[in-house]
Parts: sequence; C-alpha cells; structure tokens
Amino acid sequence: MDLSDLIERNAAFTPDKLAIRHANAELTFGGLSRRIHEFARALKSRLRINRGDRIAVLATNHPDYLVLLYACARLGAMLVPLNWRLATAEQLFILRNAGVKVLVVERDLGAIIAPLAQILPRVAVVGLDFAPSSGTSMEVLANDATGDGRHAHVDLSLPLLIVYTSGTTGYPKGAVLRQEALIWNAVMSQHMHDMTAADHVLTVLPLFHVGGLNIQTTPALQLGATVTLHARFSPGQTLEAIERDRPSLVVLVPATMQAMIEHERWSNCALSGLRAVTTGSTQVPQYLIDAFVGRGIPVLQVYGSTETCPIAVYTRLSGDWLRPGSAGLPGLVCEAKIVDDQGVEQPPGEAGEIVVRGPNLLREYWGDGTATSAALRAGWYHSGDIGRRDQDGYFYVHDRKKWQEVPLACIVQRAGLAARPEEIESFCLQHLARYKVPREYLFLESLPQTAMGKIQHFRLKEILAAQAPARPFPP
Repeated sequence: MDLSDLIERNAAFTPDKLAIRHANAELTFGGLSRRIHEFARALKSRLRINRGDRIAVLATNHPDYLVLLYACARLGAMLVPLNWRLATAEQLFILRNAGVKVLVVERDLGAIIAPLAQILPRVAVVGLDFAPSSGTSMEVLANDATGDGRHAHVDLSLPLLIVYTSGTTGYPKGAVLRQEALIWNAVMSQHMHDMTAADHVLTVLPLFHVGGLNIQTTPALQLGATVTLHARFSPGQTLEAIERDRPSLVVLVPATMQAMIEHERWSNCALSGLRAVTTGSTQVPQYLIDAFVGRGIPVLQVYGSTETCPIAVYTRLSGDWLRPGSAGLPGLVCEAKIVDDQGVEQPPGEAGEIVVRGPNLLREYWGDGTATSAALRAGWYHSGDIGRRDQDGYFYVHDRKKWQEVPLACIVQRAGLAARPEEIESFCLQHLARYKVPREYLFLESLPQTAMGKIQHFRLKEILAAQAPARPFPP
C-alpha cells in the first residue's frame, strides 16, 4: 500500500463527491484518482521516473500540485516543493542539492527555466499549465502515457517529500519525510479538528510549506473531505470564500489573520460556516485570537516544524483551546518534552528546548549526515525552540528562531573597503528572496565567536540591544 491508495479508496466509496475546487474548476474523487494514475504513468513511461527519483514543483496552489504528490507516492519517488518567494539562485541551489531529475513549473514562475538550462542542463522541464519551449506540458505527457504507473516494492516506509527549511541560519536543509509520516500527521489533524469526511477545508497558505500542505489539506483528502484551493492568499478573497462557500476549517498564520481583521469586509462578513480557525507558525498575539473568538470562531493552535510534518503539539476543538498563550498538548501519536542543554527533562514551569518524538518525524536531512545527527538524537528531534510546559502538560513556546523575523545584517568590512547601502541591497536581491533582504544593518569591527569559530548569537543580541542599527532600506 502507498499513500495514493487512500485517494483511490475514497474514489471507490464516493466517486462523484467533490475532492478539490480551484478557481472555476472542480475535481471529484473519481477524477482525482484517475488523474493521479495518468500522472504516475506519464512520469514512469515518458520521464523514466523510478523509486527514489526526485521531482521538483514550482507553482502556486493548484490541484495538480496535489496530483503530483500522490503520483510520486505511487511510484516511490520524492516531491521537492519549491518556494516561489525565493530568488532564482536559491531555487537553483535546492534543485542541485536535491539532485532533481524533473522540474514541473507553472507558466507565471517560468523565469527559472533559462538559468536552469545553463546550470543544470540535464534537468527535464515540464510545464504544469503550459508547454515550455525547452520541454513539454504535463497534460501532453499524461495524454500520451502508457503502462500501469506503478513500481514494485513501494510502500509507506519510503520517503515522499524533501521540504527545504527556510535557511534563515545558513543554507536551507532538505527534511526528508516518509509516506507514513503523512499518515500519522493526518491522524493527529483529524483528532485535533474532529475532522470527518463531511468537512470542507479552505486552503490559502502555500502548498510549498508543510503548514499549507499537511495541517489540513492532505488529511482532508485522505479522509474523503473536500478542499478548496486558492492560488495565493488574499484577505478579500478569503473572506468572500468563507461567506460564499462556507468552508468548515481553515489554517491561517498571524500575518494573514491580521490582514483579514483589517479588511473592510471583516465586520460584516458571515463567518458562521467555520467550525474553527487553526493557527501557529510563531507566537500568536492574543488580540488576533480574540478577534476571531469574538466572532464566534474557535481558534486552535498548533506547534511543529518542517521536520515534524508539521503537527506535533496542538489544542483540540473538543478540548481546552482557550488557555491563553498555550500551543497545546503533545499530539495523539507524538511525544514532546522540555530539556536542558544536557538533555535532562525539565519540570513544569522551567524553560528549555522543545524536543519531539514520533512516527511523524523526518527521516534525515537530505545528504547532510552532520545536521541529521545534530537534530535527531536517540530518536528525539531537537527543535532549537525554547518553551516550557505547565502543571497540566500544556506547552508554551517562548522563542521561535525560525519564523517571522525581520532580517538584519551584521557587517564586518575589510580594511580599505566600504559598501554603499544600495550596493548591499542590490547584491542581496540577486541572491535572496525579497523577504530575506536586510531591512537594517550594523557595522562591527568583528563578530563574536566561540573558540570553535561559531557565531555567538546571544552576544549579537546584546550588541544590538545596546545600539540602534542603521536603516537604509525601505520597509
């Protein structure tokens, strides 16, 4: 059995039930199952995809994004989602690092094709919604495919996803997630949301991130529920869809919650169809939660990371979700605890590192044994996040190192050299996604380092607290 069999079984039970709605198109479970079969045949017979091969996708939210995921599961291949907010140089780094064989790209994101042909000429390019001049379209491949679209010895133990971390502390690392991780993650999502096949999930967060992909979207499809996909988040379109389509569940991050409550339609938009809003990704300001609760919508919180698929700790719809500031309890099939620097579990109220253990964890960081050994110790994933738990076992996250940070550059200039702000900005824009480009910078004589040459981030924070950085760039 592989993950795609769950879609196939749902198609057998309810072939005419709506599986995915996107723009003006609709796909039933029967249609979704057939399309997965067509894509798997095309990947196998036309592109020679075997077990373990990597296929990257660069696209906004689209039904075929999910079709590719389950087609890869059927073949024992791995899908590598690319963040469309990254600069082309960052995307090319991931393609090279993952050893990608095929890139499936959306027309509007096709700027990567020309540099890809020069730097990685052996990567086959397939258009998701068009036929590129240097390749073919997925539709043509699917129509011309033959064969059965399966490989022998494919099961749930095989890796399915390589999801690259944000890379805010260095080069991004590819977290390898097994098919079974998505199974157990879905079990926890269903437990968290009291999710059933009668639910209707609205997905507005990007599928290139495990939050948009796996908190509700794949759990819903695997259970036989309906998903409405928006290509990208828009507060007005989200509010309109909630009122018109009456979804029962949606995942939002604090930034999207803020955008919605500031929108002109917020006060008079009918939200009564929603059973819950789920949020997380960073510490959630209480006023955002109060804004939704004040409209009669329960707000659930989830803590996790790319490495946990991402569900690890959560509040539950039928449980205690009104505990201010709490991310919840360890999930149904997941363990979590707070430890000190020596790995000793801390008592309630004491701060320490959050560590997680369960079948939802990553298998490894792709091609990086050192990082894997550092993160996975004796079966526990060491998150690098600081938190505590209370007497009842509820977790509170104090310091998320990986999200929603304003980039700041600490610069040590070589003797005799001086860079102008516009030169620094121009260089950064060529190599970084815009949201990673520094908004502030601080010139230092040297960077504080340990005896092993590692940067002492706590000392940098002390330096930053003592002096205001220059701010040459627009917000």
